[in-house]
Parts: sequence; structure tokens; C-alpha cells
Amino acid sequence: MRPDQTEFVLRDGARIPAVGFGVYKVDDADAERSVATALRSGYRHLDTAEMYRNEAGVGRAIRAAGIARDDLFITTKVWNTNHGREQTMRAFDASLGRLGLDRVDLYLIHWPAAANDRYVETWRALVELQADGRATSVGVSNFQIPHLERIIGETGAVPVVNQVERHPWLPQADLLEFHAAHGIVTEAWSPLGRGRLIDEPALGVIARKHGVSVAQVLVRWNIDAGVVALPKSVTPERIASNIAIAGFELDEDDRAAIATLENGTRTGSHPDQVH
Repeated sequence: MRPDQTEFVLRDGARIPAVGFGVYKVDDADAERSVATALRSGYRHLDTAEMYRNEAGVGRAIRAAGIARDDLFITTKVWNTNHGREQTMRAFDASLGRLGLDRVDLYLIHWPAAANDRYVETWRALVELQADGRATSVGVSNFQIPHLERIIGETGAVPVVNQVERHPWLPQADLLEFHAAHGIVTEAWSPLGRGRLIDEPALGVIARKHGVSVAQVLVRWNIDAGVVALPKSVTPERIASNIAIAGFELDEDDRAAIATLENGTRTGSHPDQVH
């Protein structure tokens, strides 16, 4: 990890780099190229998923980079159609095969898919994978408070991470409060609002004040809140810029201005709408 980067400690003792590289909606070949660029730019945290259909490309980039495995933090996720113990185990094996790895650092349930009512069984499977040492850490993604309460209450196992949409339009304060109370680290997917926040005037003012990009402001805003940020880009210059957040700090006025942007807008799906 580069000396200017931050990392957080998960409740199971594992360490996670505070800025990760996401590859959602990047095809397999582009993912290989983008991940190679990201690794050259200093990223050591990569976030993919079964559903992204680019685990193989991510794996090829990892092998070509020649970086020691212990210096990388690799996340993937089980998709909704593979909920249930046996399906999850098969999906995990398939993901490892595509990645070309013998373990992942973090395995997540991609969505609760609550209408199917299998996420508790799936969570038990992830806990089993961690006990077997094949997933160093396990967590969830897009879980709301009732989903978290249920898996914790029924299994006694607390996820180390919940990866959710988070940006100034949707800061998820209630969820972050719940996470803090249970020792769960928040990860922000779409920290740039899928690019829509780049043109937000108030953020432009803050970026110009510090001589940085709006994307860098948004990554810094998340990290300052103890949130892992997962910016995505396929442009080499932006890939490098998004992780270069050392050298400036947001002040109280900046944070107050960002707080005024909350309006509840989602750029992705609501968890209740995903099955």
C-alpha cells in the first residue's frame, strides 16, 4: 500500500484499504486493462462480483501485475440467483476459479433479495466459508437495518462490512449509525453518484478551493467519515486521480456545504426492488 493511503481495521482484525477500485459495468477485457492501470496507480483493493462477469479479467490483471498476494485485498460477491447454502458454495468456487485465486479477502452477499427469503441461509454459508479460511472476511452489500438485524439475531454473526450506495445526495446516516454501533465498516459504491455529482456546483466550489477534483472531494468525504470508497473509472488519468487524496483536508465549512446536498436521490436500485 502506498504511504499516502489510509486503511481501516475490520472487526475480525483484517485490514482493508480505504480506497478500492470498482469494476461494475466494465466488460471482461476492459476490466483487465482498467485493473492493470489501477494497480500501477497504487490501488491494492479491488472490488468485483459474480454478476459483473469480469472476474476472469480481474484475475488476469492480478497475475500479470506480479504483486504479492498478501499485498492485495480482493472482494467478490454472490449473486441473488445463487442464494442458499449449496448454491452459494458452488458460486464461491466458480468465482475463485475465474479469479485464479485460492481465497478472497472479502466475500459479500450482493443484495438481500428479501422477497426470496434466503439471505439468512446464504449468510450462514458465508460464515462457514470464513471458518474454512477460504474467505478471510465476510460481509453483505445493500442490506438495510432490518436485514442486518435479522442475520445478526438469527446467526449471532456480525458482517464486517456492508457495501451500500453512499454519496452526498444519499449519506445513509441512520445506516452508518447502526453500523457504528455494531462494528460494521461501511463501503460506498457509487461514491461519485455514477458521475452525476461531478457537476454539483457546491462540490465544484470546494474542489476549486483545495485545487483538487470533485471526485477527490467525494472520496475524501467518505474516508473522513470512516467509509471505504470504491470509485470506478476506465480513464487512466481519472483512475490515478481518484486515489490521490493525500495533501488536502475538508474543513467544517466544506462539510456543512456538502451536508446541504442531501435529497434522498439514488443513482441505483433500492434494495427492496432487487430480487
